[in-house]
Amino acid sequence: MDEERALYIVRAGEAGAIERVLRDYSDKHRATFKFESTDEDKRKKLCEGIFKVLVKDVPTTCQVSCLEVLRILSRDKKILVPVTTKENMQILLRLAKLHESDDSLEKVSEFPVIVESLKCLCNIVFNSQMAQQLSLELNLAAKLCNLLRKCKDRKFINDIKCFDLRLLFLLSLLHTDIRSQLRYELQGLPLLTQILESAFSIKWTDEYESAIDHNGPPLSPQETDCAIEALKALFNVTVDSWKVHKESDSHQFRVMAAVLRHCLLIEGPTEDKTEELHSNAVNLLSNVPVSCLDVLICPLTHEETAQEAATLDEPPSDKTAEEDPALKSSTMVYNGMNMEAIQVLLSFMEKRIDKGSSYREGLTPVLSLLTECSRAHRNIRKFLKDQVLPPLRDVTNRPEVGSTVRNKLVRLMTHVDLGVKQIAAEFLFVLCKERVDSLLKYTGYGNAAGLLAARGLLAGGRGDNWYSEDEDTDTEEYKNAKPKEELLKPMGLKPDGTITPLEEALSQYSVIEETSSDTD
Repeated sequence: MDEERALYIVRAGEAGAIERVLRDYSDKHRATFKFESTDEDKRKKLCEGIFKVLVKDVPTTCQVSCLEVLRILSRDKKILVPVTTKENMQILLRLAKLHESDDSLEKVSEFPVIVESLKCLCNIVFNSQMAQQLSLELNLAAKLCNLLRKCKDRKFINDIKCFDLRLLFLLSLLHTDIRSQLRYELQGLPLLTQILESAFSIKWTDEYESAIDHNGPPLSPQETDCAIEALKALFNVTVDSWKVHKESDSHQFRVMAAVLRHCLLIEGPTEDKTEELHSNAVNLLSNVPVSCLDVLICPLTHEETAQEAATLDEPPSDKTAEEDPALKSSTMVYNGMNMEAIQVLLSFMEKRIDKGSSYREGLTPVLSLLTECSRAHRNIRKFLKDQVLPPLRDVTNRPEVGSTVRNKLVRLMTHVDLGVKQIAAEFLFVLCKERVDSLLKYTGYGNAAGLLAARGLLAGGRGDNWYSEDEDTDTEEYKNAKPKEELLKPMGLKPDGTITPLEEALSQYSVIEETSSDTD
């Protein structure tokens, strides 16, 4: 009945009446995502009627009402086949300022029309294969990049940027050819990186270093959403970027990694939004060539060096690192380098472990990232070793028992998910410089057996990668306990079926054989 009444007004009414009836329809069906099949034909005709209104000279408010209803109806895949034509797509492109003209974005009154048109295009492209093909034919990716360039430095049009980026993400997700076009022809990597710089209001202090205001306000909801969409689009653009072939590529990836470092050190409007922001940053960092991840750490500034020296001169504090910012800062420095971003990644990893679910999607990306960073960059590995595998003092409990990061990672080494346990074991192995004796010291033989068997290292030794020969100093507690540990003791079955050390079991079987020979 709603569709029938709206269709009647759209076909015969004037702009004011059309706007009112469509606004009523939009208000009623704003949260509708499933539609009755009996009214399918009416919804198709309503879509066709709306497109006929959109080509007329109607007020902006009427256009917005038309587009809001079209966005709702485009959630239904079944009605899109007859209405997804080249002509209708071009109508939406024109309204979204995605046509070929060089119109600037000066008329604020047009912004709601642009945003609603982009929302409609997102739904239609996602739900219609025909629309996806037409997007290629109409060179939609290039038009979206052109619109981004018009608004990349203008914060008051964040909604336009957000849905432009979302549509760009969808196109690059659905068409691998568009990823290549974005990367090379459309210069999507520097463009999208600049969008992130704008969203984060980055001020550069050096080529790959930005100023961080720890006391500044969090990102606004609009800035956060815009940044998340840009991160997702950049992930698609760089998903195949494992090797750097040109110096310009290396520079661009370092700039992007520096922007992502900044991203890790700021917060969104809520804890959940901050986690979503950081999660997308982690995913994107996984696409950055590992040689370019050195910019995640940077030398201390003169101010930070002075603060660090002052902290060292002060008497020990009874406060925790969370209560005392100066103390917290001092725990993020290693060998004169600022390790804040690595500490954020480590905390992010621990939170994902504590969630206890969705490890493959939520945990393995950050674990893989930390593993590769540790393998390639000595300072990062040594800092993480200090944090994850500090000098061993608790020698009475099993390695998997407890609440430290080490305990949690050791428990993952026997996880039911093969991918999860492999990357957890690999991370700890790299922190141990791929030395079997060091890994066994921190994890125990049983927990490490799977990795060692896969590497052919059950008898000891070390992995294939080279690491510096700095010493792994044992604590007095470990030195005293080491002779008593008996990490691996071969066992066997006695004739009566009970378990005993293998040497004793073999001797008992020898006695039985000798007795049997005598009776013969």
